[in-house]
Amino acid sequence: MMIGIAVDHGGFHLKTPLITALREWGHEVRDFGAYHFEADDDYPDFVIKASAALAKGEVERGIAICGSGIGASVCANKIRGIRAGLVSDVFSAHQGVEDDNMNMICLGARVIGYELAIELVEVFLKARFSSCERHLRRLAKLQALEE
Repeated sequence: MMIGIAVDHGGFHLKTPLITALREWGHEVRDFGAYHFEADDDYPDFVIKASAALAKGEVERGIAICGSGIGASVCANKIRGIRAGLVSDVFSAHQGVEDDNMNMICLGARVIGYELAIELVEVFLKARFSSCERHLRRLAKLQALEE
């Protein structure tokens, strides 16, 4: 699977270990930055690029990381077709995909540790949308908001 990843200074320390894990799991990775640590960079500069690529189908899933994960999530959800969720627990990592067809996971690198971040991403990537009628109905209502 082709995975897009975007981090700002707050999530920078998680990027390399996550990319390593993703490649070990057999995924391809497209890195949207930050490419070096810069304490005053802005998460939208990276998250918008990753979200746009995901919306265009250039990547299959996305990962966005900032300090709290909130800014990355808010930003990603401004892009049509993105269903990003701020995740800090295993249940939400798979349920967000299974029920809500979440296509981007957002993490708060100052909120969760390295091991949990790796586990959440793995669970997110293994999850599949259920396509249950009620979930399709709900997604249709959300898509109507984007029109």
